[in-house]
Amino acid sequence: MNLTIQDLYDLSHTKAGEYLSQFTYPWEALAGISDLILAIGKTLPADEYDHPQEDVWIAKDATVFATAYIHGPCIIGHNTEVRQCAFIRGSALVGENCVVGNSTELKNVILFDNVQVPHYNYVGDSILGYKAHMGAGSITSNVKSDKLPVVIKNEGELLETGRKKVGALIGDRVEVGCNTVLNPGTVIGRDSNVYPVSCVRGVIPERCIYKESGRIVHKY
Repeated sequence: MNLTIQDLYDLSHTKAGEYLSQFTYPWEALAGISDLILAIGKTLPADEYDHPQEDVWIAKDATVFATAYIHGPCIIGHNTEVRQCAFIRGSALVGENCVVGNSTELKNVILFDNVQVPHYNYVGDSILGYKAHMGAGSITSNVKSDKLPVVIKNEGELLETGRKKVGALIGDRVEVGCNTVLNPGTVIGRDSNVYPVSCVRGVIPERCIYKESGRIVHKY
């Protein structure tokens, strides 16, 4: 239920589309993000992308504030804005028309086109679909407190990821409310909403509203 890449994402809205299509589940793609960026980066046209440092490519029409920190491998897409004090730690494929906001931190992520992580967000070991939006202060928690590999829990079914670090797999057009924590291995289906100040774990089906633990309602 809403767990596969095909369930969650329209692959036409990311440079990672061909890469992601090789996998069934999105967490399977997390291990290869760095290599993917390096491969794509070498193909980007010099008249469209600057190459300011090793393994970093930034679209010429992107806006990157002077106080932002960007470490490779990283690609910043067309018309994307990287705001003051953003901290991109590497292995970040950021699509077109995105917002990476003030004091937002990214690490080992794929952000599809038109994603907004605009205010004080942490996004690590995660994939955010087309037009996904994380409210101010919302974060992806990517490591369990016991440091054991992350298991995806879906209606009694347990799916082993084999990874100690898995953040959130967020479908297209998902809205995550302010100051929400998405626990390791959270999966949110397309067109769903999460209420502010939520603590989410497990799987939220598509076209649903997460109100609190045990209260998930379908949209009409």
